[in-house]
Amino acid sequence: MALRDITADDIESLAVGAWVLGTGGGGSPYLGLLNMRQLYKEGHRAQLMPADDLADDDWVAAVSNMGAPLVGQERLTDSRTIARAVALMEEHTGIRFRGIMALEIGGGNGIQPLMAAVHLKRPVIDSDMMGRAYPEAQMTSVAVGDLQPWPLATVDVRGLESVVQKVPTWKWMERVSRKICVEYGSIASTCKAPRTGAEVKQWGIHGTTTKAIAIGHAVRAAQRRHEDPIAAILSVEQGLVLYRGKVVDVERRATEGFLRGRTRFEGMDDWRGSTMEIAFQNEWIVAWHDGAPVAMSPELICVLDTVSGEAVGTETIRYGQRVTVIVLPPPQVFLSEKGLSHVGPRAFGYDIDFRSVFG
Repeated sequence: MALRDITADDIESLAVGAWVLGTGGGGSPYLGLLNMRQLYKEGHRAQLMPADDLADDDWVAAVSNMGAPLVGQERLTDSRTIARAVALMEEHTGIRFRGIMALEIGGGNGIQPLMAAVHLKRPVIDSDMMGRAYPEAQMTSVAVGDLQPWPLATVDVRGLESVVQKVPTWKWMERVSRKICVEYGSIASTCKAPRTGAEVKQWGIHGTTTKAIAIGHAVRAAQRRHEDPIAAILSVEQGLVLYRGKVVDVERRATEGFLRGRTRFEGMDDWRGSTMEIAFQNEWIVAWHDGAPVAMSPELICVLDTVSGEAVGTETIRYGQRVTVIVLPPPQVFLSEKGLSHVGPRAFGYDIDFRSVFG
């Protein structure tokens, strides 16, 4: 079985790369990174396992933090909380997980499975269910595949523990779990419905932890060599530069367990004299250039610091920042008619037909 050791340097790169893939959401990876540094200092280690090595009847835990990223900045992360969510699911179902995977590779949620894995001594599965970050429960590859949405285990650091035993649909899982999360204070650690090895192999988005590490390695290497980190990202990912400018206005509010708002930019360099506005619901969802929609979910809209190449989150973006907006292609599962019904512009309330920036 091909288990690969995840090095301390890999984790540093994972934090950078997952933040890029988070498209503004998934929570800042910084607090998770601090936890992993401490765990590695104490001698813990995590290992990465490809999904192809799972037996069809193995069980896999899918984990994430849920809630508004701004609240996640204010409430410090405890690595034992996500491990407890997995243990609670095992207690509730009577199954034992072979490995632990990210629900979403984006942002801090790309680090959550590592924290659970080192406490529970299981491997991290090199797959997720989004290939980025999305804000709602039905916005996953397994929801597109009509897999079972329940049960769900939800915990927080104060000892609050809840299990959603059964719901009729994915949207009902989103509604019920979101209410629990809001009552917890708009941030909670969750273990999603257990997935079999066969389900992960069929519906998972594979190699995403490795991808995030590669993006982070590229950015960090460019920083050390004083080279263009944006170009470094585009050397390992097939994306394009959409816009370059500075932040001139941010409208942001935490409501119903989400961070919602809009950010406006004024162009620089080749984009001088033009404006861009990007709407967000935890993640960047739709971008308008001079009033016309030019990029939208499910394609990955990534707002990056122009100098460092590191991602700027919807909870941390601020007036005056110099940024470059790039777009990366999404997993194919979300480009089908059914996939777009889950994660296209209309899934977020925008009456816009999806149009790819890649033609």
